[in-house]
Amino acid sequence: MTEPEVDTLEDSPGSHRDLVAPVRSYLFVVLECDRPTSGGARYALQGVDEVVIGRGSERSAARTTVGGVSRLVVRIPGRSMSTTHARLLHQDGEWVLEDARSTNGSYVNGSRVERAVVSDGDVVELGHTLFVLRPALRTPSGCEMDRDTLHQKKVPPGFFTLLPEEQPRLDALARIARSDISILLLGETGVGKEVIARSLHAISGRSGSFVAVNCGALPANLVESHLFGHVRGAFSGAIRDEAGAVRAADEGTLLLDEIGDLPLVAQPAFLRFLQERDVTPVGSAQPYRVDTRVIAATHQPVQDLTARTAFRSDLLARLTGYTHTLRPLRERREDIGFIIADILAKNGPPTGALSIAPDVGWHWLSHAWPCNIRQLEQTLLRAVVLADQGTIQRRHLLHGETAWERSTSTQHRTGSTLRKPLSEEHMNLRAELVHQLHLHNGNISGVAKALGKARMQVHRWMKRWKIDAASFRKQSTPPDDEPNGRASR
Repeated sequence: MTEPEVDTLEDSPGSHRDLVAPVRSYLFVVLECDRPTSGGARYALQGVDEVVIGRGSERSAARTTVGGVSRLVVRIPGRSMSTTHARLLHQDGEWVLEDARSTNGSYVNGSRVERAVVSDGDVVELGHTLFVLRPALRTPSGCEMDRDTLHQKKVPPGFFTLLPEEQPRLDALARIARSDISILLLGETGVGKEVIARSLHAISGRSGSFVAVNCGALPANLVESHLFGHVRGAFSGAIRDEAGAVRAADEGTLLLDEIGDLPLVAQPAFLRFLQERDVTPVGSAQPYRVDTRVIAATHQPVQDLTARTAFRSDLLARLTGYTHTLRPLRERREDIGFIIADILAKNGPPTGALSIAPDVGWHWLSHAWPCNIRQLEQTLLRAVVLADQGTIQRRHLLHGETAWERSTSTQHRTGSTLRKPLSEEHMNLRAELVHQLHLHNGNISGVAKALGKARMQVHRWMKRWKIDAASFRKQSTPPDDEPNGRASR
């Protein structure tokens, strides 16, 4: 049988439209350890020559231009921050951190510095506040320059991010929520698929209930009864009529969590429901018309659902009207501060002066979080209880933490994790590489020739130091040395 073509809209990180978006520079306030309920912020650095960071009565950012120098002044409250704590200077295409004789010092990736080059993804600690510099993020048109969780209007859970390339995807998903289009949510365990699904139901304005079904927990011999209902006496144990999950979600939303585990025996009947929009309870000949919006979710790669022949491709085609992929927490650590604030708010704001030791903040930013937001939530709430509304210390994380959890925080590092400070030799090499990229407008072949190295070696250096050649290219310059602007492969 020929597999039907899946007609779906897919919005995933790294999609084609993300790749053609312009590159912008940002400074993120990831976590104020003295005020963990304050969330985070991002500030655009386009056209900025200098960033001055110091203490203020509230978190704020202001732009000024004096004597031809464009300056961004960022204020963070708290005694640990000096009045003028540090400066970030944009020099020769790089960002250089200079400590301004602060009381508590300035740190880059855990090392105290007086002056240091700050690279993409480096974590800067100033006055118990953790910052991350991202000098080359894809930014779709229409994204606001600055964004601060303290001044943001309330949005449904799961629909906010500080990452500029993510917010348009969430905005598009919110528009889809107001339609009847079926949605497939993809993402690792613990990324918040059910949270998003509940918010989709709330945004949709549908008057019925939100009903969640874990397909992996449905017994194969009773799956149709659970989904479509049954009449009394239909089988042994059917002592009364039951409507089933589909009818319970009439005029509402049905979430089929772990859709890949839906037993094969029930798939033809569920396909018929999606096509005809009516269900017939087990043991009855009476069909019932229903208006149920379906959202499916899975942590499995979507292509695996049909490849293993345990899932019908025609059913998948019906479920994937719109596909949205949620990023794992390790790929959105810029959001950790506001996620922590949301977790604390959801579970009741702290009654005391809760704070987080800076080294705990570093630990959380470097953790791989294999179980994502769900794991962060359990870790945080456990630490809050053990800290007794005081300061969360590293010792509060070790209570109940398994050796596996501790090892993932240090061994399973990804490209966005902390790095050791560069040696002077490597700093000079990196500076020369950046200089040559500027001279050759991001043309890798030209840079390799100027440095007397193979193109592969240049690519390795760029990957190691997270340098994006695209950020050095002019609009009219082809991506590399291939004709007609085609990137070499």
